[in-house]
Amino acid sequence: MTHRIAIGGFLHESHSFAPLPTTYRDFLTAGESPALARGATLVAALRDTSWPIAGAIAVGEAAGAVLLPLTWATASPARPVQDEAFERIAAMICADLSATLAAGPVDGIYLDLHGAMVVDSFPDGEGELLRRVRAVAGDIPLTISLDPHCNLTAAMVDRVDALVPFRTYPHVDMPFAGGQAMRLLIARIERAKPWARAFRQVDFFIPVPAQCTLVAPMVPAMDARAAINARPGVAEMAFCFGFPYADFHDCGAAMAAYADTQAEADAAASDLLAWINAHEATFRLEATPAAEAVAQAIAIARTADRPVVIADGQDNPGGGGHGDTTGVLAELIRQGAQGAVLGMINDAESAAACHAAGVGATIPLSLGGKSDGVPIAVTARIERLSDGNFVGTGPMAAGNPIALGPSALIEVAPGVRVVLVSSKMQALDQALFTHIGVIPADCKILVLKSVVHFRADFGPIAERVILATAPGPVPVDPATLPFQHLRPGLRLRPMANAPA
Repeated sequence: MTHRIAIGGFLHESHSFAPLPTTYRDFLTAGESPALARGATLVAALRDTSWPIAGAIAVGEAAGAVLLPLTWATASPARPVQDEAFERIAAMICADLSATLAAGPVDGIYLDLHGAMVVDSFPDGEGELLRRVRAVAGDIPLTISLDPHCNLTAAMVDRVDALVPFRTYPHVDMPFAGGQAMRLLIARIERAKPWARAFRQVDFFIPVPAQCTLVAPMVPAMDARAAINARPGVAEMAFCFGFPYADFHDCGAAMAAYADTQAEADAAASDLLAWINAHEATFRLEATPAAEAVAQAIAIARTADRPVVIADGQDNPGGGGHGDTTGVLAELIRQGAQGAVLGMINDAESAAACHAAGVGATIPLSLGGKSDGVPIAVTARIERLSDGNFVGTGPMAAGNPIALGPSALIEVAPGVRVVLVSSKMQALDQALFTHIGVIPADCKILVLKSVVHFRADFGPIAERVILATAPGPVPVDPATLPFQHLRPGLRLRPMANAPA
């Protein structure tokens, strides 16, 4: 039997304290991700990317399904989504679904979501979107894929037939998650009845750097998840690590189990929660102040054969940072680092000045600091220029077209260079450097605006990784943020009490 399946998506990771809001225009402009796609253009625009929906398309087509495209849109992490953007894009998805239903039967719906979207008027953005989709679709089987940084809510769990978060961070299995959500959707259609479901919340924040699935504590945590998922009767054991920068009641880590019986679902969810609680102390982490991090990197680099990587994680564009703070750069210059390259500073004004001056010119710049008012004054020698258009090559972004606008490679002090761009992107792919003539493996020190994702492509070439703390809007310790709306009793650090 040929299944007719509607597909679409709406993704945003919202940081309540980030410097800049998320507007409708942000979803229309291609940068590190594709621009809004709707209708007939959707499948062609996304089929060959590394987004979850690409995996759903591949699995659906391999199963002989007729795919019925709706709307798909994403924007870079930033402050919550403005009402106008949410209303317009949600309306597109629901209108497309309504028109699709009017044109013929729909057997199932797959949506590519993030799970940490906050909207000005709706703290649980995905819960509200799914409420609207259900109002149009009724009880048509519906599955979703999620980023594991999802702030999972009971409303999300109750409104879908199954949800599948990625298993990895760095997220190298995004197409797998979309494909698995499509497999479960087809299974749900063919079984003709829903699975039982169970939802549990973790009562402490898991710091984002501690969520990396390449190292402990997440390696054993994900092994525990996999063992539970393998139990007879369990269709999906979903573990969402949380995005601890969203100021709303349900922020934080949570899990959902879908199984043949309620007893199986309850046991699965409760057992994984018990494992996480028993290992709470292992989720604590330490980070290194910027001055010390740079000093360590310089010392290690003197005898190392491979680059020392400094993760400037508190300005991570993938978490809501603007990618333009200068704390680590100031230390590189102050300490006279040699062979250092920082990627990247997002500063369209400075990039335009470099393009106007041309390769070989030396010009003064007030570099970065557009989001926090703390630029750094440098005399920049322009080594290379680029239009900022390239294709990702690493495990996370391979095949993705990337457009960062006018870009430049500049030397800002003897031995210190900066990749300067006009649109923010997390430093998760070596193509960010190679497209402008820098070979990362040849550098002595690499400073990356990222907290974990860089490990997928840069980890294999790194001599050492140092997580630095410099001023930025994405603190590695979210307990320092002025939350107002979290649920009572949530501990903002592992093994710590929530503030009164």
